[in-house]
Amino acid sequence: MSMRSGPVGATRRDVLAAGAGALSLIVARPVRATSETMAAAIKAFVGEAQAQKGRVALDIPPLVENGNSVPLKITVESPMTAQDFVKTIAIFNERNPQPNIAHFHLSPRAGRAVVSTRIRLGDSQTIVAIAEMSDGTFWSGSAELVVTLPACVES
Repeated sequence: MSMRSGPVGATRRDVLAAGAGALSLIVARPVRATSETMAAAIKAFVGEAQAQKGRVALDIPPLVENGNSVPLKITVESPMTAQDFVKTIAIFNERNPQPNIAHFHLSPRAGRAVVSTRIRLGDSQTIVAIAEMSDGTFWSGSAELVVTLPACVES
């Protein structure tokens, strides 16, 4: 006599085994980005070009008490005209689970090259913002910050 139930015919043992497998995926500790993975993510964004320092300013607190919601504002010096504008602003980090934080796509209609968001930070680290300009050049800025209570803390 079969103990199968449900429309798919799975046994209770099959369901529990599948749940245990899924649970092991959830419990697995996330891999953290490193300076090397951040550099690789930046390289994937800029390709063979070099990101020059300057024109990009990050407004982020140097000392973050709680990493769960950190305000970040990025301003890029640009006239934002049809001939000279910021195409993309990309934000990278070196210690969160993924090195890419966000990509913002702009056009001359934006009027100003300013983006603002809130991010989660898992540890003290360096944040890098790179702006891709309409002429194909890349400009960068960075900020180092200390996080006293990281986001995503495991118990």
